[in-house]
Amino acid sequence: MSKRKGSKIASLPLVEPNAAGADIGATQIFVAVPPDRDAEPVRCFDTFTADLERLADWLEQCKIRTLAMESTGVYWIPLFQILEQRKIEACLVNAQHLKNVPGRKTDVEDCQWIQHLHSVGLLRGSFRPDQEICAIRSLWRHRDNLIQLATVHLQHMQKALDQMNLQIHHVISDLAGTTGLAIVDAIVAGERDLAKLAKLRDWRIRASEETIMKSLVGDYREEHLFALRQSLMSYRHYQKLIQDVDAQVKQMMHRLPAKIDIGERPLPKEKNPRKTPWRNEPPQLREDLYRTFGVDLTQIPGINTLTAQMLMLLTEVGPDLSRFPTVAAFCSWLRLCPEPKISGHTGTA
Repeated sequence: MSKRKGSKIASLPLVEPNAAGADIGATQIFVAVPPDRDAEPVRCFDTFTADLERLADWLEQCKIRTLAMESTGVYWIPLFQILEQRKIEACLVNAQHLKNVPGRKTDVEDCQWIQHLHSVGLLRGSFRPDQEICAIRSLWRHRDNLIQLATVHLQHMQKALDQMNLQIHHVISDLAGTTGLAIVDAIVAGERDLAKLAKLRDWRIRASEETIMKSLVGDYREEHLFALRQSLMSYRHYQKLIQDVDAQVKQMMHRLPAKIDIGERPLPKEKNPRKTPWRNEPPQLREDLYRTFGVDLTQIPGINTLTAQMLMLLTEVGPDLSRFPTVAAFCSWLRLCPEPKISGHTGTA
């Protein structure tokens, strides 16, 4: 169907006249304000802190109340924090919502388009929790990176054992457990007596001492022992860093307002408790979460302490759920709602 001649696109009403738009880059930021606020409504700023402060000064001079920006990598964070200090609302927009808009060829046109969409109310800001929760989230994500690095060195230990044809990590379930690390420590220290090495077996290990002795027969070559020693040191180094992060996170969690007095309402008995804690679970995490939220989230089927801490609530949302007006809105944000888009024609007749 062709368009009728002379048809015009109706202009949208202005919803926020004090809106600005920014295109964020690694080294430069292009910012557009309404044309009537400045003789030069589009300006470019470097990303040095002093330049970001100058950008905020310019926005205040132009009487800007809110600024929209794309969530590009981590480059938006310094500007977001400065605007937050200046009491200028920062609308963080999902870049996915803007990528298919045609006709934007330059950074100048990009920031002008963002400013226009924001001024007519077509942009929706992403959820961002309070600064205290963001700080805990940053450390928790750093902790996850440390766990991955520790796992890499654990794999290096397994490779060194494979090259010496030592099958201990195939006989026991966990090389990083009590038995595995005790045996590796003894091997690195120079112990070669198979009976003494097998005596390091924890009573919970299903494999017998005879099987463990058989798995430790191999070619103890110098180069592989050297790699095993360094990998073990690196693994322990990252485990120490993880413990330091846990201590720091615990301090920050204790600064959050407590919603319950554990002395008056003790922590409920855990449903189906594990015989051993999760490998990377910080100490007393369940108690800290209970004090922060006022309820025991682990009573919900499918949620354990690590899920409640990292994947679901504390580090991604925080204990204050008032920004979600309804339960349905919160479920929608969690992507637990079915997709409502249903086509009336699924095929040909």
